[in-house]
Amino acid sequence: MGGLISSIFSRLVIIVPYLWLLALFLVPFLIVFKISLSGTAIAIPPYTPVFSWSEGLAGLTDRLGQLTVDNYLWLVDDTLYIKAYLSSMSIAAVSTALALLIGFPLAYGMARAPQNLRALLLMLVILPFWTSFLIRVYAWIGILKPEGLLNQLLLKIGVIDTPLVILNTHTAIFIGIVYSYLPFMVLPIYASLEKMDYSLIEAAQDLGCRPISAFWKITFPLALPGVAAGCLLVFIPAVGEFVIPDLLGGSQTLMIGKILWTEFFANRDWPVASAVAIILLLILVVPIVLFQQAQARAQEAER
Repeated sequence: MGGLISSIFSRLVIIVPYLWLLALFLVPFLIVFKISLSGTAIAIPPYTPVFSWSEGLAGLTDRLGQLTVDNYLWLVDDTLYIKAYLSSMSIAAVSTALALLIGFPLAYGMARAPQNLRALLLMLVILPFWTSFLIRVYAWIGILKPEGLLNQLLLKIGVIDTPLVILNTHTAIFIGIVYSYLPFMVLPIYASLEKMDYSLIEAAQDLGCRPISAFWKITFPLALPGVAAGCLLVFIPAVGEFVIPDLLGGSQTLMIGKILWTEFFANRDWPVASAVAIILLLILVVPIVLFQQAQARAQEAER
């Protein structure tokens, strides 16, 4: 009896994550995909349903001929959306690179810090999450605006003669994204470096390897899983970011998150907005699949 209960419990534990993904990922994805194949209508909701759950399978069969890919063709023909995708990916890529340049030394310093200080340093990295994300982004407006704290400081110490124009530029977006998502870069890299056997570095130096060479040949390769995870955790949300470009980048910033908001709430074109979201999701799935394949190859190589 105990073995049966244990078997049932173990199967339930395995099923729960799949049910979670089904309810919170697959079902919403299918709903959005269904809307993307619909036509725009002046109604509530503002689209022509191609399938109603109340109609059952018979209704689905009757309406299959009404499905349309015009919304996807519209995205391909309109260069605005293509530019928005390219701009979003380029801004996210640059932000991820900057986060890596800042986050890796931070994670390395935390991993090499004395054991009794690591918990404190880890808490300081996580501390910004205790404050509202929106408030933290608004705070950067007060820092970066022409009469803000940064320009006042630089003017006072004589570094500049006139205020710098940082707000409503790509520079402000980079600052906001790096600041907001830096912990997502630091934590996985720290987790990789914290488990590292630093006697390997000492052995390499004893054999005549210079510190820089030892870093690139030993430390960085061992930290690659954390680097890859951190880059994904920063790049993926940065591509679809809306709040930071809207508040810090100004009205001229072209990112796909702002396009989505405009289509959904200003234009009320839900089918086109759903098509934009589906394509964005497919773009973001590619790096995840590549990362999983790289991890699988690494695990096979270790065996």
